[in-house]
Amino acid sequence: MKLGLMLGYSGADLRIPIKDIQLAERLGYDSVWTAEAYGSDAITPLAFIAAHTERIRLGTAVIQLAGRTPANAAMAFATLDKLAGGNRAICGIGVSGPQIVEGWYGQPWGKPYYRIKDYVTIMKKIFAREAPVSHEGKEISLPFTGEGALGIGKPLKSILHMNPDIPIWLGTGMESTVRLTAEIADGWLPLGFVPETAPLYESWIQEGLERAGKSRDQFEIQAMTQVQVTDDVQGALDRLKPGIALYVGGMGHKTKNFHKEMMIRRGFGDAAERIQELYLEHRKAEAIAAVPDEFVDQGALIGPEARIRKRFRDWEAVNLSGLTVSGDEQAIRFMAECARLNFAAE
Repeated sequence: MKLGLMLGYSGADLRIPIKDIQLAERLGYDSVWTAEAYGSDAITPLAFIAAHTERIRLGTAVIQLAGRTPANAAMAFATLDKLAGGNRAICGIGVSGPQIVEGWYGQPWGKPYYRIKDYVTIMKKIFAREAPVSHEGKEISLPFTGEGALGIGKPLKSILHMNPDIPIWLGTGMESTVRLTAEIADGWLPLGFVPETAPLYESWIQEGLERAGKSRDQFEIQAMTQVQVTDDVQGALDRLKPGIALYVGGMGHKTKNFHKEMMIRRGFGDAAERIQELYLEHRKAEAIAAVPDEFVDQGALIGPEARIRKRFRDWEAVNLSGLTVSGDEQAIRFMAECARLNFAAE
């Protein structure tokens, strides 16, 4: 199984762990991933990382769709791809949520399904450079002819000769958008995927692939997990609960929270409702305590090495292309061993 290294997005300060990334590259990791919320962006750090690495793929998990027009996203990734030497960039895109889309970016939430479809279609047209780009979509059109337009916009073709094969992956989780992902994208970054839920998505993925006339080997799926090598399993579980409580309870509106919906899909509906209720009442400690151990354990690789090896076999048994991990240097090294990567001796 391929491995990726997740960096996430910054806190109050931005630090890029170049030594960990270079170690991962030497150990045989396939990719390194950044993210963005409403602080550091996800693309700029990859350009910095490209200058300090040689072959590891550079992905976003994810850039927020509302943060850039599809043309701007295509320009940024084509530029990154050129700077990195070609065939290293992976454009991972997600819609975020209405609170960020409307509150931070000042964009309408609109119809996310059609917005994703238009966005990816336009980007692929730009990468291909087969003709000046025009697109008449339900959510996004080029040239723009809506309210306020002068009506003199013209289709354009990129000056830069772009790599037409820059892959576009989507971060999705709902049935309709997972089907769409398999149909129009090159890969999938599933939200909250664990081995136990793998069968839920199989028919959705297959239907999307069939719509596009694609085979499974033309579509990558990369899940994500956190790794902590430790003898204190309960302590590690407890350390991960605040982040889960934040996302399930406080990230998004009460009626529109994708992380809560993911927890419900995984069979923890009562816990999801209780966590959100407590979090929105500002009873954060109780919300954290309400996160079930089993839910945390399903989504992470925690414990002594033998325990992690056993659980990792469950991840290998499902139909994934790769697994992105986050963790310290010990975790990075141990996961390379678990995945039997062909790494250089040090």
